[in-house]
Amino acid sequence: MKISQQIRDLRPYQPGKPIAEVQRELGLEKIYKLSSNENPLGPSPMVKKAIIDALDQISLYPDASCYDLNQAVSNYYKLDSQQISFGNGSEEIIDILIRLFCEPGDHILTSAHSFLIYKLSAQAVQVETIETPMHEDLKFDLKAMSLALKNNFNKIRLVFIANPNNPTGTYLAEDELKNFLDECSQYENTLVVIDEAYNEYVRAPDYPKTASWLNKYKNLIIIRTFSKVFGIAGLRLGVLLTHPEWVSYYQRIRKPFNVNALSQVAGVAVLKDKEYLRKTQEVNWQGLDFYSQEFDKMGLKYWPSQANFVLFKLPYSGDEAFQKMLKLGVIARPVTAYGLNNYLRLSVGLPEENQAAIDALKKIL
Repeated sequence: MKISQQIRDLRPYQPGKPIAEVQRELGLEKIYKLSSNENPLGPSPMVKKAIIDALDQISLYPDASCYDLNQAVSNYYKLDSQQISFGNGSEEIIDILIRLFCEPGDHILTSAHSFLIYKLSAQAVQVETIETPMHEDLKFDLKAMSLALKNNFNKIRLVFIANPNNPTGTYLAEDELKNFLDECSQYENTLVVIDEAYNEYVRAPDYPKTASWLNKYKNLIIIRTFSKVFGIAGLRLGVLLTHPEWVSYYQRIRKPFNVNALSQVAGVAVLKDKEYLRKTQEVNWQGLDFYSQEFDKMGLKYWPSQANFVLFKLPYSGDEAFQKMLKLGVIARPVTAYGLNNYLRLSVGLPEENQAAIDALKKIL
């Protein structure tokens, strides 16, 4: 069987290690999983009730149009319903966008040390990836990206920018991102995808409100997710926000039942639970402040984060540190695959979990 070289060369994306797997391997009863940027509060009570109420309907196919969910998201983001569509997690949206706008031999543009799925999804369909270096402070270098786009505008179809970025937690401010979009507008065959998975965690006052830009920039695509602040990562629900024309093409490719019935009712329910959102943000911001204080005490270099995790640098291999912390019952996230060898990423958990992570870190150092 002939398999393309791009598929042969693919290295599957490695998610955070599951708790049950670590328990099996190491025989530990208490495990703190701080590797996958999940909501430590668990699902909203409103989500639990909505799912229970919907259980009698799971013998039926879900609403292919996601009508109720679309209306809820439309009201939440103050956008027209024709500017919205959905995916089985944001990863599916990324995958569909690349298949929709790119052909084999085309290119996508992104930065080094950014979300690996962009590159993996492109490689799977024989689309090349151009990666520009980041600034020393691990922020996207938009000047470098502009130059790469200028030199390859006839090949680059999509530009992927994660804001805030995973795994660094760094962000681009409103002015610099808007200037970049203005510059990209001259390239009629290139669209800019802003991946805002961690949007609701941001505290920076100059963080861009990109949803309000959609009526100005036809070249703008925004991705959001229900996996992080909204606490339903296990149900896989991503949101696409963009120009109605692009939505109409996206709808032709997405499978009719890619968003299951429980995901749809959960998404509608959690958008109503403002107290859950407030509490999630409060827990996250307190956890980030705690990590910062502890890293300062230990003299570790870290990157102030606008997400729900923090990246920090170690005096030796991040993979080695990961294994040592694992034996102490803490699952951190090595980021060697992102080209960051002596680094680890820690998600924010509940206070007990954050303390356990710091205690384990002190022991291994």
